[in-house]
Amino acid sequence: MANIALLAVCLLMGILLRRTGRMPSSTPAALNGYVINVALPAAAIRYIHDLTLEPSLLLTGLMAWLLFGAGWLFFAAAARLLRLSAGATGALVLVGGLGNTSFVGLPMIEAWYGKELLGIGIIADQLGSFLVLSTLGVLAASIYSSGGVSARAMGRKVIMFPPFQALCLAFLLKPVPFHPMVVTVLQKLADTIAPVAIVSVGFQLIFGAAAAQAKPLLTGLAFKLLFGPALIALLYIGLFGGADQTMRVTLFEAAMPPMITAGIVAVDHGLEPDLVALMLGIGIPLSFLSLAGWWNILERF
Repeated sequence: MANIALLAVCLLMGILLRRTGRMPSSTPAALNGYVINVALPAAAIRYIHDLTLEPSLLLTGLMAWLLFGAGWLFFAAAARLLRLSAGATGALVLVGGLGNTSFVGLPMIEAWYGKELLGIGIIADQLGSFLVLSTLGVLAASIYSSGGVSARAMGRKVIMFPPFQALCLAFLLKPVPFHPMVVTVLQKLADTIAPVAIVSVGFQLIFGAAAAQAKPLLTGLAFKLLFGPALIALLYIGLFGGADQTMRVTLFEAAMPPMITAGIVAVDHGLEPDLVALMLGIGIPLSFLSLAGWWNILERF
């Protein structure tokens, strides 16, 4: 559980840095820029290069796509009912529709199911959450941040998104063996995503804003931690009539808290930073309880 402890420490560091005034107000923008332009591309090249693509894991990768699509529909409908702004809606689509299948997901899989099933989590993250963020996620961020742009402009944003470019490069380089030094450098850069991103979240986290953001916050957390995973579980178990360990871990990943890097993309596009910080700052600790509940439910199938 060292990764979970790291997230907690980094969140606290971000809060303290803001309150003590030791870092300028522009700190989150600088940290987010580093994550998007350096750390995320390194992670894409590092993990996709060694990823083994197996047809049997198609449903695992598909899970994040289905969850994001369902989330987009859910939050678009909720926005009309609750009269949410475009910024708040876009923030919820990103952080409420994408799960933290890596930084929280992998440690949780190890804790509840064992190290031998971590590969399922990597598939769910790299072929699911990360690919969705790099394509549909950027598309959603562009739509809700600009209020409407041409298909060409949106396509350009996706293509010019550094992690997406790195993703394409990673697939092209799969046949090419990497020198151990290259792997080490990429790994060390990728390892900085979680601490840097969470410090940024902590810096922006203002609990006093929770009252003003109560409706979208509760809506987002309810979908991400409860309704979304329940929908995917009903779909997958309903189609196949039961769940083996692979499916249980896949559904467990669907129940992960809001995705840190999706929050970085949302803030980078100006989509309600206060709401994003609250979704992450409250959603991640709250998920420790909700995931225990989901594990107990999934063990019954």
